[in-house]
Amino acid sequence: MTRGTTFLDALPHGRLAENVLHFVRVLRAAGVPVGPAKVLDALAAVEAVGVANRTDFREALAAVLVSRHEHQAIFEQAFDLFWRNPRLLERLLAALLPKVRGRAEVPDDVPARLAQAMLPPHARQDQAAEQATELDAAFSFSAREVLQKKDFATMTASELAEVREILRTIKLPLPQRLVRRTVAAARGHAIDLRATLRRSLGASAALTPLRFRTRRRRPPPLVVLCDISGSMDRYARMLLHFLHAITNDRHRVHVLTFGTRLTNITRQLRHRDVDVALARVAGAVEDWAGGTRIGRCLAEFNRRWSRRLLGQNAVVLLISDGLDADAGDGLAFEAERLAKSCSRLVWLNPLLRYAGFEARPAGIRALLPHVDEFLPVHNLEKLTDLARVLATPAARGLRANRPIMATTPA
Repeated sequence: MTRGTTFLDALPHGRLAENVLHFVRVLRAAGVPVGPAKVLDALAAVEAVGVANRTDFREALAAVLVSRHEHQAIFEQAFDLFWRNPRLLERLLAALLPKVRGRAEVPDDVPARLAQAMLPPHARQDQAAEQATELDAAFSFSAREVLQKKDFATMTASELAEVREILRTIKLPLPQRLVRRTVAAARGHAIDLRATLRRSLGASAALTPLRFRTRRRRPPPLVVLCDISGSMDRYARMLLHFLHAITNDRHRVHVLTFGTRLTNITRQLRHRDVDVALARVAGAVEDWAGGTRIGRCLAEFNRRWSRRLLGQNAVVLLISDGLDADAGDGLAFEAERLAKSCSRLVWLNPLLRYAGFEARPAGIRALLPHVDEFLPVHNLEKLTDLARVLATPAARGLRANRPIMATTPA
């Protein structure tokens, strides 16, 4: 008699083993790597601790089903949903209900893939078939090619989900720069005396070739300042997926959000699971979709974060539409200070999607003289162009060619 059969016969509740099996399937559908052997381990753990205490039951399942730290949050949410936490169940049902105009937003504390994993298998297949039918009926050529040029603000929920997957693959290659540290090299201008003497110990008076060292090359730090005000809400939500990808792809990436206050979300984005990372960001940011005080937030960054983040020729990405509630009060002074503290200041503005864009708002006119590049960021194509721009050395003449505005705070 097998181990599983013995346990099934000894279970006090006939459907408990079946429920544990379905719970493991939900975790697998949500992206947690659990195989068939984990089912037997979960059943054995339940047999050992019993079902009288909910906490012991939860911890026993977590001990055998969770093997990586980033899967712990998914397990906790799936446990509460599957074993009936009414409050989370209501949020799950709200996430699955269609919204007006087809632009459903899954709550931040319920990952979209977990909401989909809780659907029956036939419902997931019908949902996928419906999305594929809509794409085939709407376009006669590649759907991805259409999404490359489509504005984030005009996408449907299914298109936004597809774009989020594409955003995770975009890389930002920065040109490498010389640093102070050195590495061993076949040729160079600096002789490595220590390596040369060590090599000569066993030479027996024979000639010993010289050893050299050369300066290392490494990409500069990348600092992102992302506007999350009401006018930037739609774009900021999409760009956070992109920022999560580049934060986990390379070292020395720092992301800060600003609206009415400045918030460092680098630690939250470091979590490898994008759903958990964005849920933590939502919990850390208190001024989402509010007003915009660009000048005050840049002043806080220059005072608190500039010296620790902008060393070693850092590159700064400023993502904002430039619409300042303070009418640019003190913004020119802080923007000039920021530009002088970094090696390259790139401004990404979704308003550039309009062909007749003019720099009329005071915030835009205050920022513009101090940036190296002024680029749009409203679709996938422009994000790909950004990667090409950052891969080339900076052209520092842009600031000099623009009129210098007042650099003293009002």
